[in-house]
Amino acid sequence: MTATTTRPPGADRPERLRPARMHPRDVLRVGGVGLRTRPLRAFLSALGIAIGIAAMISVVGISSSSRADLDRTLAALGTNLLTVAPGSTLFGADAQLPTESVAMISRIGPVQQVAAVAQLPDTPVYRSDRIPPAQTGGLGTQAVTLDVLDTVGGTVAHGTWLNDATAQYPATVLGAVAAERLGLGAAGPDIQVYIDGRWFTVIGILRPVPLAPELDSAALVGWPAATTHLGLDGHPTRIYTRSAEEHVEAVRGVLAATANPEQANEIQVSRPSDALAARQATDEAFTGLLLGLGAVALLVGGVGVANTMVISVLERRAEIGLRRALGATRGQVRTQFLAESLLLSALGGLGGVLLGVLVTAGYALSQGWPTVVPLWVMAGGIGATIVIGAVAGLYPAIRASRLSPTEALAAP
Repeated sequence: MTATTTRPPGADRPERLRPARMHPRDVLRVGGVGLRTRPLRAFLSALGIAIGIAAMISVVGISSSSRADLDRTLAALGTNLLTVAPGSTLFGADAQLPTESVAMISRIGPVQQVAAVAQLPDTPVYRSDRIPPAQTGGLGTQAVTLDVLDTVGGTVAHGTWLNDATAQYPATVLGAVAAERLGLGAAGPDIQVYIDGRWFTVIGILRPVPLAPELDSAALVGWPAATTHLGLDGHPTRIYTRSAEEHVEAVRGVLAATANPEQANEIQVSRPSDALAARQATDEAFTGLLLGLGAVALLVGGVGVANTMVISVLERRAEIGLRRALGATRGQVRTQFLAESLLLSALGGLGGVLLGVLVTAGYALSQGWPTVVPLWVMAGGIGATIVIGAVAGLYPAIRASRLSPTEALAAP
């Protein structure tokens, strides 16, 4: 007796083969092969992306480094410095601070420090008595009280500051700009400058004063010496005050009326740190413009990637046809070319981030700033390159996937 084996219906039909799936590692390897076969073209296309990303990162990084330097400066110098200066009268003439204004301001409770300077008219500073009077170099002379240096946060670069003794005699401390224009790099008993027909000994040279730049281009002499030798009339032209941080705005509101109760409207009160912040705001406006230029460069780089991928599809039609004939699906071909575009853009993005960080660090180092590159701008740069790579490679990838094997293999 012979056993009969019953086979299910349709068992004789051949099983339909399914195309093998490409793992992510395979996609990266296949995409990388396309770039390695045309290294120069890939490099130039990636360079366009890198320049755009580097421009954007360096602009934001330099701006952030400048902001960090400003914050560091204000943290060291403080934001509680207020200045009082005369304005104009109702008839347009120059107003004048009363001689007793310093004493009156010092009676304000929250005020911690008060110092004054007086601009001496027609008292230019010369390196020699042989220099023509018209060649002043934009330098002048100011009488100062002894505590002005501490009040404005200034420091001495060479020599010493005025004291009770030297403030009585023809001695001067030069601002940083004044010393540079006079060709003086050091102070000493044998170093003298010529002021109003009299020789003054240079006992010190200041570093730049960020919160009081008007002192940088002046020769500073003691208040008593200015009264005796230079005809100072006792009226200050600028008063600096330091107040408790929590009372700065309250003090600012009463300074004008305290300095000159009879004509408070003729007094100007300002905060020097606001001027620094305003300058930073101006720099940020230019930063926005430069970011726009970086975006244009990035767009040009994206066009370069798209052009490279389109040409690659045209040149590799035979390869595409062979892959399709061997069983590659349209989706696999599309994935291959899209992966090439993403790899190309990613390489440009990584190179651009590195270049942007190096440019920021180099410029910040040359300016003496801390190097600050926000993480969001680096992440945004990489993200932008991924988007650009996807957009630039989408059309070429779709075009490649739509080529039929017979047309592609028959193409010259």
